[in-house]
Amino acid sequence: MFSKSTLLHLRFPFSYFLLPIFLFAVAVSPNLILHRLTWIFVILHLFLYPASNGFNSYFDKDEGSIGGLKYPPPVSTELYWVSLLFDLVAVILAAVKIAMGFAVMVFVYGMVSKAYSHPSVRLKKLPVIGWLVTGFFQGFFTYLMCYMGLNNFDLVSAWQPHVLIPAVLTSVMLWANYPMTQVYQHEEDALHGDLTLSRMLGIRGTFYFAALFFTITTGGFIYYFERYYDTRQAIAFVLAMAPVVIYFGYWFTKVWRDTAKADYSHTMRLNFLSATCLVIFFVWLLVDTRNVGRYLFD
Repeated sequence: MFSKSTLLHLRFPFSYFLLPIFLFAVAVSPNLILHRLTWIFVILHLFLYPASNGFNSYFDKDEGSIGGLKYPPPVSTELYWVSLLFDLVAVILAAVKIAMGFAVMVFVYGMVSKAYSHPSVRLKKLPVIGWLVTGFFQGFFTYLMCYMGLNNFDLVSAWQPHVLIPAVLTSVMLWANYPMTQVYQHEEDALHGDLTLSRMLGIRGTFYFAALFFTITTGGFIYYFERYYDTRQAIAFVLAMAPVVIYFGYWFTKVWRDTAKADYSHTMRLNFLSATCLVIFFVWLLVDTRNVGRYLFD
């Protein structure tokens, strides 16, 4: 139906890196219903995120490696129209299968994601603002959107500390990771005139920055689990993230000796490891804290 180039630029596997946000909302939701959970997963990971990937790929027209695609093929106008179609499908499914409020949030997310690369705004050229906006909407906003959709809550019902604290934590976690996704693209971004946060910080500075925000994230998660669960969940989170810390340290020692090691392959390994550790932890949290079958099939 679509060309191979278009399918590749939609980057469906890249949605995996955002899966932990959805699973975190699932793990702590009090009212899980299987059909809502399934449709929200489909809307986000099979339509909304690929639409964002494709749209930004169309306007970036990168020749070097991009997230989830080491050798990106040339883009075509088909990619532009398919990305808009996927956005439309996401909004329609959100309205029909979940709720109108959820559909509005899906629409807002889609519009903000387009501002990242569209030449009329191009948040990618604004290092701090781009970092803040991307982390907020992929983290706090998406978590809140999932939580409200999963539980059929309105904003007033969801605007509670036990919901807002994990929403904030997802953004802090992404603010730690986001510059790391740019660390191998400095030359490509310079060719486009894009001053990303990672370019502004420098390669080594990016690692220090990520380490600082990851430390804040870890402290925040420990506080959250201690307050709303117990010490066992806090310890489990730290243990789950230990492989990420070990790999990060290993990679940083290599980059310290040779900045050329800040490359695509190492970046994708870190992203995959981080996402996988979080996926495992949030699935464990869901199973550990409730009768999953009763919640899903009521």
